[in-house]
Amino acid sequence: MRRADRLFEIVQILRRRGLVRGRELAERLEVSKRTVYRDLQDLMVAGVPIQGEPGVGYLLQPGYDLPPLMFGEREIEALVLGARIVQSWADAELADAAGDVLAKVDAVLPERLRTVMQTTPLDAPARHYAEPVAFDPAVLRRAVRERRKLRFAYCNADGDATERTIRPLLISFYGPTWTLSGWCELRRDFRTFRLDRIRDLSVLDATFRPEPGRTLQDLIQHEEAKAAGS
Repeated sequence: MRRADRLFEIVQILRRRGLVRGRELAERLEVSKRTVYRDLQDLMVAGVPIQGEPGVGYLLQPGYDLPPLMFGEREIEALVLGARIVQSWADAELADAAGDVLAKVDAVLPERLRTVMQTTPLDAPARHYAEPVAFDPAVLRRAVRERRKLRFAYCNADGDATERTIRPLLISFYGPTWTLSGWCELRRDFRTFRLDRIRDLSVLDATFRPEPGRTLQDLIQHEEAKAAGS
């Protein structure tokens, strides 16, 4: 999470929950308590009315709110179309989240821009063909976030299956097909798998840490090098 996003999220947590301890914020944001305390201090210096101290908790004074986000008409069109594509092509969990995003933006827009948003003539119809996936893709997203290894049977185009254990790093969308990329322990290299060819998916208790040569950035560089050489 970028620092600016983290600061915004701290304010939102304090708005919703009242008194919150630094430890709770650190667990929620997946950072150290030292990072949280530094972020809180920076917010206070910037004028955000937060009261509290380590060991006691922190509280946002009533009546404070962040200024509403303002969008131009083209930005609204991009936002609406992107959300509608997610609602049409992604799983139910992401589709619901996209709907929530549109509802939150709609609630803070001035009337003129709300009309633009509600009448945007861009759509992504749900009546389309998508390669069927035998599991809930939300499971993959959680595994990527939590850095949990995956085990599954992977079928090639001929239907032959191999057992794979991978470190999941990236989920991508190509038209009707979703893919999962990561470090494959069987091949000892990066590999990309079509979700519709994955069977018997299991999320393992084993977690992994970023290691040189096996990170998301390494994967991206690996794919860029392949594309440049093709």
